[in-house]
Amino acid sequence: MPLVKRTIEPRHLCRGALPDGVASELECVTNSTLAAVIKQLGGLSRHAEDIFGELFTEANSFYLRMSSLQERVDQLAVKVTQLDSTVEEVSLQDINMRKAFRSSTIQDQQVVSRNSIRNPVIEMYQRCDKPPPLDILTPYRDDKKNGLKFYTDPSYFFSLWKEKMLQATENKRKEKRRQKEQKHVEESSGREVKKVRKARNRRQEWNLMAYDKELRPDARVTPSPYHTSDGSLSPDR
Repeated sequence: MPLVKRTIEPRHLCRGALPDGVASELECVTNSTLAAVIKQLGGLSRHAEDIFGELFTEANSFYLRMSSLQERVDQLAVKVTQLDSTVEEVSLQDINMRKAFRSSTIQDQQVVSRNSIRNPVIEMYQRCDKPPPLDILTPYRDDKKNGLKFYTDPSYFFSLWKEKMLQATENKRKEKRRQKEQKHVEESSGREVKKVRKARNRRQEWNLMAYDKELRPDARVTPSPYHTSDGSLSPDR
């Protein structure tokens, strides 16, 4: 829903009831219209002053930011011109040992707050009807909550955002802990099922090589009763 920031009053110049006993109604309406026009001009000048004041504040803030940026650019230009690659040699280790750049610029916070409300919006807010005095019922509540917050709570959205951020942080912490535990379990199970390499038996290999390829026993087939466990022939055969 659009919010009207500035309203010029009165909006209707010629509307209004005439007082009783007026001798000349046309003259009365004319004077009332001129008075309403003067009020409109006064309201327009007040809004114009407020608009130009906001423009001056924004322009001054922009000028300060540009001055700070220009000063930083000038300092950087001086440093760049003083560098000489043929004289100063910087090793890769020195570059890695340097601390990462960290900006000292302060970011704007709480842009939408009560302190940043413009004067026309404050005046509109003050003209609104006040909420009912439900806070007088707070001492009679068992949960000790402010009764007025059930009717209107300006900090509701901030509290909701804070709750979601805390919940997201807690979920990330739980996810990291779960991944760490899962990784530890996988490493533990991997160590348990790890197979040990079988020792090499030279005697069995040479005994198998004594046979032709057609007569060599296959490990996938049941061994012959005429072969011993080491691959040699039984003395009965």
